[in-house]
Amino acid sequence: MAGIATVTLSLTTGPPRLLCRRRPSTKIASFSFLSTTQFFKMGFDSFQKKCSFPARKMVIRAARTDSKGVSLGFRAPHFELPEPLTGKMWKLEDFESYPALLVMFICNHCPFVKHLKKDIVKLSNFYMKKGLAVVAISSNSAVTHPQDGPEFMAEEAKLFNYPFPYLYDETQDAARDFGAVCTPEFFLFKKHGRRPFEVVYHGQFDDSRPSNNMRVTGRDLSLAIDCVLSGQPVSSVQKPSIGCSIKWHPEAKV
Repeated sequence: MAGIATVTLSLTTGPPRLLCRRRPSTKIASFSFLSTTQFFKMGFDSFQKKCSFPARKMVIRAARTDSKGVSLGFRAPHFELPEPLTGKMWKLEDFESYPALLVMFICNHCPFVKHLKKDIVKLSNFYMKKGLAVVAISSNSAVTHPQDGPEFMAEEAKLFNYPFPYLYDETQDAARDFGAVCTPEFFLFKKHGRRPFEVVYHGQFDDSRPSNNMRVTGRDLSLAIDCVLSGQPVSSVQKPSIGCSIKWHPEAKV
């Protein structure tokens, strides 16, 4: 379920005070400020008399979203997406020979992704040696978030030495086809002989979050991968991944 984190900054003539409220608000205060020259000409006392006003509130809103809406057994949809780092086109069929496929929806700017990024690379390196196929997709709009565009994706992949292809979903069709809604979001698919990939895990990396001071372990995802690669059933009790909502193009209706 999507959540709204609301931070309220009380603005007065004195030092700012940070207040936390749980109810969302749509009112954002707007103010007219004197220029620096005017301020010093008037003097601080005069400024206080002329510009005194009651404390007002500026509301900053940040969306947090849980992964949801995809049932176990869901078949991996077809995709054909470019890898900005190499220019290569990747499609689902490129992974058909693997017993399992991990598809991750991530991006460059999301603090939830940044919190896990190094450990995602470690986990991927470890399990790719055991036969797991891994691919990451960024579906965020480069219109609203240029830092998540293909040029910066290529830099990110190179900087963190991603062992998996990091693909750009410009149309956002892949996100819709997979039912992805947040970053990071993890889909673990298992191959049953010649049958299509079917999702057996759609949950969190672990219990760690950017602000809860819990150590990143990758426990939940690792346990699921271990089960798949060893032929054991994956528990259907799965905690949803929590992260930033996917940033849809302004004209998109979702």
